[in-house]
Amino acid sequence: MSKERGVKILKIFTVLSFVLMVTVNALANILPINGITTGGVSDSYPNLFAPAGVTFAIWGIIYILLAGFVIYQLGLFKGSDTNAIVKLIDGYFIISSLTNATWIFSWQYKVIPLSMILMIVILVCLIKINDKINSIELTSKEKLFVKLPFSVYFGWITVATIANATTLLVSLGWNGWGLSEQIWTIIILLVGLVIGMATTLKNKDIPYGIVIFWAYLGILIKHVSSSGFAGEYYGIITTLIISLVIIFICLLYVSKKRKKYNLI
Repeated sequence: MSKERGVKILKIFTVLSFVLMVTVNALANILPINGITTGGVSDSYPNLFAPAGVTFAIWGIIYILLAGFVIYQLGLFKGSDTNAIVKLIDGYFIISSLTNATWIFSWQYKVIPLSMILMIVILVCLIKINDKINSIELTSKEKLFVKLPFSVYFGWITVATIANATTLLVSLGWNGWGLSEQIWTIIILLVGLVIGMATTLKNKDIPYGIVIFWAYLGILIKHVSSSGFAGEYYGIITTLIISLVIIFICLLYVSKKRKKYNLI
């Protein structure tokens, strides 16, 4: 098989895997699969880390951005040679998309331990993709159609992995080693903050950091709203507010660094 034909096959499978992922995710809520929506499954394992429902609207943005990447990698844009990018990341994207679709079934049927494993696979794929993207010089089109989609996707999956782990512990009836649920949620929030900010600083990745900010804002909204926890957990609310301030400062710092080194 020639290298050129191999690249074409990668491009085709990238399109197919993306369409499958989006279709399965849509059917999970339209049918819904196993008679329960994706959010319904989440609600059946109540915990203090879960964000407000509006936060999940980010999936629409992620799918639009990824659709842009899928179209771009086909090489349909004038003057764009995408073969190098395709060979670099398409394989990981295909694996992540197929795993994402499989995750839906494990989640809908409440096989939470399996969903955790699959979520980690998606996360690892996105780590690999972002590492490879950050290792090369990008054109302005690649920054828009490649870098941006995977920064946003990576940011959300970072938070989703933590949320999935929290759901797993709830499903297993974990008692928190004697610590209250509020204390453990604060610990989880701080761990997520450290991971999120370390990644933002390392990659100088503003979109990634904005997604972390959005996720934490969503958790705060649920904690202060009357339809959520109605301000019951002051420790968590305080932690979230401080975290949001830290994330905002971190984003300002990265923005200045990027301007200094002409990375924007």
